[in-house]
Amino acid sequence: MSTAHRTASALEVSGRAACMCDHGDVCSSFAPGHALHLIQARLASATPSEWVDGIVERADAATGEVRIHTLNGEEWALWSAQGAALEATPGTPVALHTRYHVLAVGRVRFNVAV
Repeated sequence: MSTAHRTASALEVSGRAACMCDHGDVCSSFAPGHALHLIQARLASATPSEWVDGIVERADAATGEVRIHTLNGEEWALWSAQGAALEATPGTPVALHTRYHVLAVGRVRFNVAV
């Protein structure tokens, strides 16, 4: 005798899904701190007045954490699974888009969790 197969709902499946960066692969998620979505990048580019310049105070590549000090006196603790801490070494000038949480290190852009 067989039992009916129960199909998991989409909510259950997405709740259990882990980003591939947890396994050392490329990010498969657009959640804060993971892969930069095209729309997020475009929105940040379309609102140039919300970029704030800063200097990297501390970067920890092992944890993905970056701490920056903006030129207007604010401190921001950021996290990125995409390697922002490798690019943004201490003393590096950066720009942070405060609304869309994009960190610019030179020409490279990162989605960051604040």
